[in-house]
Amino acid sequence: MALGKRVREARERSGLTQEELARKVGMTQAAIHALEKRDSQGSRKIAELAKALGVDMGWLANGVREAMATREPASSYHSRPNELKWAGQMEVWDSDTPIGDDEIEVPLFREVELAAGSGRTQVSENHGAKLKFAKSSLRRAGVSEDHAGCAYISGDSMARELPDGAVVGVDTADTQIRDGKLYALDHDGMLRIKQVNRMPGNGLRLVSFNDEYPDEEYTVEQVHDLIRVIGRVFWSATFW
Repeated sequence: MALGKRVREARERSGLTQEELARKVGMTQAAIHALEKRDSQGSRKIAELAKALGVDMGWLANGVREAMATREPASSYHSRPNELKWAGQMEVWDSDTPIGDDEIEVPLFREVELAAGSGRTQVSENHGAKLKFAKSSLRRAGVSEDHAGCAYISGDSMARELPDGAVVGVDTADTQIRDGKLYALDHDGMLRIKQVNRMPGNGLRLVSFNDEYPDEEYTVEQVHDLIRVIGRVFWSATFW
């Protein structure tokens, strides 16, 4: 279902006309009409629309049905087969929104330059921008509050499931490689998200989700010199 169809569905369920919704979010009725008719993948007004419609921004943005768990009886969505389940429930909020008792701000990993103009980078936590998670959601995912971080996907190498700009949650306490799991890696100063498999002799094979990118194989010596496992990916979210 496209964004416009989700907007229309939520608007009709809330009993709002296009004009009423337009006034609430600072748009014109014509713009709301066009949004509902287009096969659009995004909108700059997504947060305002979600708030006005009383729905979860994650569902409105990408159609993840469990993001509307607070709108549906638990039995209605837990019984559905083949549904995507995620650990972090998203809400409309900003930097002025107080942190609740069951919430925690999770830092973002980023690449930082080691020395001005050197061109060399390392991966570290960004202590500015953060994402908000429910502590209970982290507990259900088996992730300690002290070892939760997030990172952005950059590029299209994982585009089959994680397109450019997607966000993943990382358990920094889980660095033991298990074949087929996704891990955040510091690869010689570059932040990478890859499916990782072990090779004979303790080498590693890094697998992309885009068939245009071949598998990468590294010997144990190369792993020791170049690759640091930051943690296992336990959650992801994206705008389509």
